[in-house]
Amino acid sequence: MSIQLFMPTFRIDECLEQIRECLEKGWTGLGFKTVEFEEKWKEYTGLKNAHFLNSATVGLSLAFKILKMQNSWDDEAEVITTPLTFVSTNHAILYEGLKPVFADVDEFLCLDPKDVEAKITAKTKAILFVGIGGNTGRYLEIVELCKKYNLALVLDAAHMAGTRLNGKVPGSEADAVVYSFQAVKNLPTADSGMICFKEKDNDELCRKLTWLGINKDTYARSNDKGAYKWKYDVEYVGYKYHGNSIMAGIGLVQLKYLDQDNAYRKQLAKWYDDGFRGNTHIKPVVMAPGCDSSRHLYVIEVAKRDELLLALNESEIYPGVHYRDNTEYRMYEYAKGTCPISHSISERIISLPMHLRMQKADVDRVVEHVIRFTSM
Repeated sequence: MSIQLFMPTFRIDECLEQIRECLEKGWTGLGFKTVEFEEKWKEYTGLKNAHFLNSATVGLSLAFKILKMQNSWDDEAEVITTPLTFVSTNHAILYEGLKPVFADVDEFLCLDPKDVEAKITAKTKAILFVGIGGNTGRYLEIVELCKKYNLALVLDAAHMAGTRLNGKVPGSEADAVVYSFQAVKNLPTADSGMICFKEKDNDELCRKLTWLGINKDTYARSNDKGAYKWKYDVEYVGYKYHGNSIMAGIGLVQLKYLDQDNAYRKQLAKWYDDGFRGNTHIKPVVMAPGCDSSRHLYVIEVAKRDELLLALNESEIYPGVHYRDNTEYRMYEYAKGTCPISHSISERIISLPMHLRMQKADVDRVVEHVIRFTSM
């Protein structure tokens, strides 16, 4: 029996009930369930604003677009970011005509504040922090750097649904927080995301930009008797980035079980930790102090990583790599060599299978094969 890296779990009957309600009401698009999900997400996180989107990638793009617009940044503006992330993180900076400047990572695989500070220049306008695998790293030190140098802060929380830092959902300190509810995330839908701005004005602008620049969405222009107000203004050249009620309905179900599901992920991580304890050939990535992680990933650092991947595949165990050093990609190769720790780590890390359908026997099997290979 194969063991996959990710395999999402859905409460199928409850999800179908949500979808049925949308179909029966005849409202599957923006509004209705998207509004409900936004309110539930604000209640869950304690963040002031939340806007449901069709992906986290567009959320990151919108974060930089709006911050650039509101703060009058020019195209020479720089954003300090990590090379150890999915490429969409850094593409979002390029989308808005800004320049990614790469800083190195620490033992948590998150931005190293010392290297970040060394790379701040007069052109630096923002820092993009990625909570890889649900880890908070030295996030609060990055917050202090933003205060010290008057920089905007964007938190890429794609892996952080359910993560807490010192008992609190991180992000209220950031100008924008972006979550992913893509198919294999801890709160999976088919694909969607959420953007949470600190400032209400930015949230309101975001809502216009996600609906083609129109100043009133369709749901807001319909009353409970079905009357439809067709007249509106188009204030911006916007996009079609908002989420829909089908995805929001699934999200509402998944949110109910998020903490419960994450608790099981933590149990899986503990079984991995126990299995690898004392092994000098395997170095699990640790969680930062005060971090109650979502445990989206379980990452280890090993020698001969690529050979281990092949060996596990031959045993029908299918891990992954999170991530390749982005400066290896041609559009970012101008920064090659600027983050040696990230580069070295990216050639040694492997993400082991981590999902709710796994049992202890599955973890034991993975551990056994990893130890057998790395001990050769």
